[in-house]
Amino acid sequence: MAARVLMIQGTSSSVGKSLLVTTLCRLFAQRGLRVAPFKAQNMSNNAAVCADGAEIGRSQAVQAIAAGIAPHADMNPILLKPEGGGRTQVIAMGRARATVVARDYAHYKEELWPLVTAALDRLREAYDLVLIEGAGSPVELNLSARDLVNMAVARYAKAPVLLVGDIERGGIFAQLLGTLWLFSPEEQALVRGLIVNKFRGERSFFQEGVRILEERSALPVLGVLPFMPEVRLPEEDAADLDAVPASTLPPSPQVDIAVIRLPHIANFDDFAPLAAETGVRVRYVSSTATLGQPHAVILPGTK
Repeated sequence: MAARVLMIQGTSSSVGKSLLVTTLCRLFAQRGLRVAPFKAQNMSNNAAVCADGAEIGRSQAVQAIAAGIAPHADMNPILLKPEGGGRTQVIAMGRARATVVARDYAHYKEELWPLVTAALDRLREAYDLVLIEGAGSPVELNLSARDLVNMAVARYAKAPVLLVGDIERGGIFAQLLGTLWLFSPEEQALVRGLIVNKFRGERSFFQEGVRILEERSALPVLGVLPFMPEVRLPEEDAADLDAVPASTLPPSPQVDIAVIRLPHIANFDDFAPLAAETGVRVRYVSSTATLGQPHAVILPGTK
């Protein structure tokens, strides 16, 4: 019997999909279910290496660990590694397959889609529950014909979808209601609930917001989750480095480390353990004007 599935989609990148899937993997595993994560396609130069040498996204590896199982390629059958100059290395089932320019990647969908469905099918045969993570926004309308990570997967698996928005960046009503409005009727029917993520302050203050969302969407708000900057998952996108507010960095560190922000930086989450140390500040520097006098300078790897 095929496993049940649940899909987490977000209104955009960095709304907290990966952390939510990680949390659910842990929760369901602790309840005795055999659970596995799945993300059809990831884009990141930060890769995890499985026991057999296959490369997958770091988030799926962390999610597997949270579920108490070993990471493997079925959890992330397609990994895209940007190389600059419009070129991307395609990792399929954990192995390098090709390097393509962006305009040519669209032609790979017919070739890659069977890998996606076969990987998902294998997970569903081996586990009780598969938690599927989407990517970016599911309503990039100009790209929908080439989708193989969001609603294409939900339709294939007939997966109920929970839609997550990020209230910390503002515009939560436009995020959630706008995304729902842009879904086709078939896609709207798959969405079973909304989640408001990264809420600061007393959640009771957002009761009116919950009422508005439920009234206008005809869907339940299943959770208003707190903003938890202290929870550190591996960053996947180099753009996330630019989004780190200075206010979250230690103001007077005992050790100040500057990482040179090279254009094609890779595996920069290797520095996360340093940043997690008490009294250590890790800064990403792209100009001599902001270099200052750090205790150490790191030249990171690049793709």
